[in-house]
Parts: sequence; C-alpha cells; structure tokens
Amino acid sequence: MIPAPRSSAQQDTGRIAPAEPPATAAHRSAGAPGEPAPPAPAEPPAPAKQRDAFFDNAKYLAIVLVALGHAWEPYYHGSRSAASLYLFVYAFHMPAFTVISGYFSRSFDLRRDRLQRLVTGVAVPFVVFQTAFALFRYLAGDIPSFTVSLLDPWFLTWFLAALFIWRLTAPLWRIVRWPVPLALVIAIAASASPDVGTELDLQRVLQFLPFFVLGMCLKAEHFSLVRRWPVRIAAVPVLAVALVFAYWAVPRMNDAWFYHTDSAENLGAPWWVGALMQLAMFGCSLVLTACFLAWVPGRRMWCTALGAGTLYGYLLHGFLAKGSRWWDWYDAGWVRTPWGAIAVTFIAGAVVTLLCTPPVQRVFRCVMEPKMTWAFRAEPPTGATEPPTDGAAAPPAGKQSAGKQATGKQAVP
Repeated sequence: MIPAPRSSAQQDTGRIAPAEPPATAAHRSAGAPGEPAPPAPAEPPAPAKQRDAFFDNAKYLAIVLVALGHAWEPYYHGSRSAASLYLFVYAFHMPAFTVISGYFSRSFDLRRDRLQRLVTGVAVPFVVFQTAFALFRYLAGDIPSFTVSLLDPWFLTWFLAALFIWRLTAPLWRIVRWPVPLALVIAIAASASPDVGTELDLQRVLQFLPFFVLGMCLKAEHFSLVRRWPVRIAAVPVLAVALVFAYWAVPRMNDAWFYHTDSAENLGAPWWVGALMQLAMFGCSLVLTACFLAWVPGRRMWCTALGAGTLYGYLLHGFLAKGSRWWDWYDAGWVRTPWGAIAVTFIAGAVVTLLCTPPVQRVFRCVMEPKMTWAFRAEPPTGATEPPTDGAAAPPAGKQSAGKQATGKQAVP
C-alpha cells in the first residue's frame, strides 16, 4: 500500500504527520484502485485553561477594599464611623489577599519557567514602582532629593517584596510537618523582637507569613466549604459584630496592630502582649476572611475579568492615594460632609476599577509583565546533560556505567 501523502499544512510546518490507521475494506472500496487513502482529520486544539471566576471576583473585591481603606484614612481622626469602617476593612483585606496569593503559590518550585515569572512578574515591578514612587515623591516635594532604595519598600511595594520572599520559601513549607503553626511561631517571634530590621519591611513580611502559608495549605474544597449557604448566613452576624467591635475599639486600641509593621515593644507593649495580639489578630482576620469569601460570587460577572488586573490597580492607585493628601484634595469643604465621604468612597471604587481594566493592562504590561527573554539564557535542548559540578570528570562519550547498563536508568550522582 502506498503511504498517504502529507497535507499542505503539514508540509509547510515541517512537523511529522501522525501515523495513519490501517485502511479498512470499506476505505479501500471507497476510492479508485491505487488511490491513496485520505489523510486523517486533524485533532481539535486543546481548549485554553479557564480562569476560576470565584478567585478573580475575590481578588477584584479585595483590591477595591484596599482602595477604600486608603480613601477613608483621612477621615480617621474626624469621624468615628469612618474610623470603624477603616479598622474593619484593615482587619481582613490584606490577609484575604495574602491567603489567595498563597493558594496560587502551592505549586511554586525552583523550576526555570517559574523563577523567570517570579523575576518578571514580581521583582521587576518592584524595582520599577519603587523607582517611580521615589520620583513621584521628589516631584511632589515629599522628599528633598531623588533617591531610590531597593531595601526600603515604600507604601504599596512592600507586598511585592513580601511575595518574592514568600514564594522563594514555598518549597520549604511543603516539606515541614506543621507549616501554619511554624509560621505563627515565626510571626510571634518577629513581633516580640524589636531588633528585626526595616530592610524589605521584614517585620510585616514575617507577621503576614502565616496567612500566606495557610493559603498554600488550602484546597479547592476548603473554599467551597465556606461558600455553603449555612456559612453565608452565619457570616452576616459575624461581620456585624466585628463592625460594632471596631466602632468600640477606635478610641481604645492602637490601630498600628492592624498594619503588622512594628514589634510589640515599638507599640509600647511587653513582648507577651505582642504574642497574644498576634494570635488574636490571626484568628480575627481568618474568621473575617472566611466571612468575606463566603459572599464572593462564584459565577462570571461584569467584574470577573478585572481580577486578572488587580496588581495594576493596586500599584497604580497609590499615586492618587498619596497625591490626594499632598495636594490637599481632602481640604475641600464638600469632601468633609457625610455625602462627600460617600462620594469619595464611590470615586475610589470607580478609580481602582478603571485601573484594573484591560486597556490599562495593555499600556502598563511592559513594566508589570515584561517578557524579558533577552535577560535569560536559552533553555538547554531536551536531553542535554549538565556539566559535572562536583569536580568529577565526565565519563567518555558513548560509555555508560555498569549500573546504567544493568538497569537502563540514569545513575544518581
């Protein structure tokens, strides 16, 4: 039988055509004698991996809460109601974002492509926005000279530094026996130690670490569990009680505990109080995060596509958040009225939503998600062997060790 010729598409691509199945009697009788069998139909392309609408919705709502918290900050000392909303949001919005980040870092390892994405998607935006914020501060008169420090994250860039460190440690958390308790011990130790330096905002990195590790330990069924209707119904009174407690705590509690940026001693408390506060804040934030996630929609909505651009909204809204203070936007009379505060809330939500949209992503993708193929070595071809690194001479080409000849497997060095 004469082999079937390749199609024109196969000839153009240079790929080897898949093997044809044996021709049946029906196939042979269908055409003229000696006519080659028709090529097999091409397999349909594999469908693109779909994003999970629940997590995109959760990320979008969390980033909106971040923007609202920054918009409410100037009202903190003038309105107890605004201050209580501020504390309420700060109790769980960044913990929720950190838990989700940990969940999507479960499979992170030191594989080449993942390390490259860590550099291009986290380290490069950190450097770019640390520089951009420094220039912005200098032009606005907040600092006397233009200086950039990559060891001193400013305002929002701390999360990029933290995410870089957390993901590098992800392989370690997968092999320890009790990852979340161990992360809590580290957070407590950081809170009890005033000697933790300010480099890379390490105090906050360590105190938020348990939320990241917890996210790594979660599975999809855990998120499904908190979205059941009994949990949703129970979340409503819990959130209401938390809001009432925040209103009570405004004049009685140091709000710096919610930022996780200082040790207990720096906040005027003994170390053991810091340990208790770490446990209490972790439990409180965890409960409120579960209540928040319980009411996140799981279906595709108008805001679902914005979940892919939350890092854009997070970093870009920082220029407006700080500029509004430096340029006295909150000094306008209407801003200080109740209706003005409501208007500011809607404006903040609308602005961060706009900054998450695809057009904004396309404009800033070159600095937020650069390809940077020029910065990395070409990946070695499949089957290539790495040069020996232990000082041993490489075996002569074409020869195998006795163990490899006997088993057919590559010997472990």
